[in-house]
Amino acid sequence: MISIIIPTYNEEKYLSKTLERLKSFTLPHELIITDDKSLDGTVAIAKQYTDKVLVPVAKHATIGANRNEGVRASKGDFLVFMDSSCYVENPDAFFTHALADFSADPKLVGLTGKLSVYPELETWGDQLMYLIFNLTHHIKNNILHTGESSGKFQMIKREAFEKVNGIREDLVTGEDADLFYRLSKVGRTLYDGKLVIFHSGRRAHAVGWIKLLSIWMINRFWMTAFGTSKTKNWERWWEKVPRSAKDRS
Repeated sequence: MISIIIPTYNEEKYLSKTLERLKSFTLPHELIITDDKSLDGTVAIAKQYTDKVLVPVAKHATIGANRNEGVRASKGDFLVFMDSSCYVENPDAFFTHALADFSADPKLVGLTGKLSVYPELETWGDQLMYLIFNLTHHIKNNILHTGESSGKFQMIKREAFEKVNGIREDLVTGEDADLFYRLSKVGRTLYDGKLVIFHSGRRAHAVGWIKLLSIWMINRFWMTAFGTSKTKNWERWWEKVPRSAKDRS
């Protein structure tokens, strides 16, 4: 069985688009939404699609802690992490292909795919940057075997996830790439360009690619040099919080 785990926080704008696509998914699976005390209608939307909606007593320290909580509530042999603003066009075809990748290589422990911004929102800058990111993921997973992936889509064998002790909950950012790096030490990780994942591209659109890249590069350097992320508080600085949401906090 496949356990699809989607972390959420104030995602009412995007979540329906993601979950509507999964309604047609017929392979054995469970859908788990791990909310982080959203202030908007996210939880209500999630409950329209699944009865497995986890809401914590207090906010999680990091998104890694949020995802790990979803894993603890899951039962699948395969764990799928997707962001709440991501979707795949044909879930049955997508995951049938993904499972075939695992069947073809017994050593495969982690799988990721091609990232692309929603067609109606995609800019030339998005096309260029994700060409670079996807190429990087191909090289690091398929050629160098050092593991690299975005949390927008990761499919992982449960036994391998447990072997590397899950996602590091101390990392505010970069926890997704770190997970695939550690997975590459216990098995093979793969980038499959035939698996296409669409997402909103909202951070880059809000602040610009230059600022976003600078933050990512600083954190990557810090991770390499010191084993942790430079950023200590990953607030959603790229979005304006509605006054009504602030009033409820």
